[in-house]
Amino acid sequence: MRKLVVCGVDGNFGGLAASELRELVPAAMIRVTAPTAEALAEYEAAGIETAVTNFNDPAGLAEAFAGADKVLIISMPFVGPKRRAAHKNAVDACLAANVRQVVYTSLVNATDPENPSIEKIDHAWTEAYIQATDLDYVFLRNSQYAEAMITAYFGSIPHGAMANNAGDGVMAFISRKDCAAAAAHVLANPYLHREVLNINGAEAMTMAQFCDYGNAATGNDLPFRPLSDKEQYAVFDAMGVPRTTDGDFLEDSEAPFSSEGMVTFGEAIRLGKMAVCSRDFTIVTGRTPITVAEMFADADSFQVGARHSVDD
Repeated sequence: MRKLVVCGVDGNFGGLAASELRELVPAAMIRVTAPTAEALAEYEAAGIETAVTNFNDPAGLAEAFAGADKVLIISMPFVGPKRRAAHKNAVDACLAANVRQVVYTSLVNATDPENPSIEKIDHAWTEAYIQATDLDYVFLRNSQYAEAMITAYFGSIPHGAMANNAGDGVMAFISRKDCAAAAAHVLANPYLHREVLNINGAEAMTMAQFCDYGNAATGNDLPFRPLSDKEQYAVFDAMGVPRTTDGDFLEDSEAPFSSEGMVTFGEAIRLGKMAVCSRDFTIVTGRTPITVAEMFADADSFQVGARHSVDD
C-alpha cells in the first residue's frame, strides 16, 4: 500500500494535518515525519509509520519518502535561500523516491510579480521548481492565518489600538486549523491533479472590520490605527523582533515571524494583493471555513504559538 506522507508533524500545521488525515483514511495509509524521534512517539504508538527527517539531508528524505504516493511539503518557517534550498531538497527527494504527487503549502497570489511580500518569493520559486519536474502537484495558496492577528489583537489591548500597515486592504483570514484540514483532504483525494487552490477564509475584511469582530466577542472598544511601513518596522524593532528569519527570536514572542516578512505582507494587503476570497476550501473539504467571529469566541484555541524549525 503506497503511503500518504505528512512532513513536520512536530509543528503546528503538520500535527493538525496528520490528525485530520487520520479521520479520513486508515492509519496503514499514513506515514509521518519529524526531525526528532521524540516527536514521533505518539504516532508509533498508534501504529502509524514514522521517519526521522531533516530537510537538509536529501538522501534521508528520499529514504523517508520511498513507497509514497503523495507527500505534503509544508513550507519551512524561514525565508530566503535557506528555505528555497530546503524545499528543493524535499522536491528532489520526491523525484528520487518516485513519489507521484506533491502537495505544497504556498501563499495567496504567490506568483504576482507586483506582490511586494518577501515571503511570496520563496513560494513562487518552489511552485515553479515543482512545475518544471514531472511530478503531479496541488498547490495550496493559503491566506494569512487568523491566529496571528487574533494574538496581535489581544497584544494590542494595553496599547489602546491595534496598529499595523495593512491600511484599508482586505484579507480573507483563515484558521491554521482549516488550512491543515484542507491539506489533509487534498492528500486523501485521488482526483486532484496539477491544481492551484486558494484556501481562504469565509470573508475578506479590513483590519478595522477584524477589530470589530474582536470587540464584539470581548466587549472591548479597540480601534484600528493604520501605520506606515517605516512605523511598522519601528514597532517590531522595539519588540525585539528580528528583521529576518536568520535573527534571534524571543521566547514566547507574540510575533514569532521576521519583521521583514510581516511588514511586506502588510504592504501587500494594503495594495490589494492579498484580497482573494474563493470557495476552494469548501469545495475541497465539504464544509465552510471557521469564521473570524467563531475564532474570537474561542480565542484561547486560536493563538499563533511558536513557529521555528529545528532543522540544521
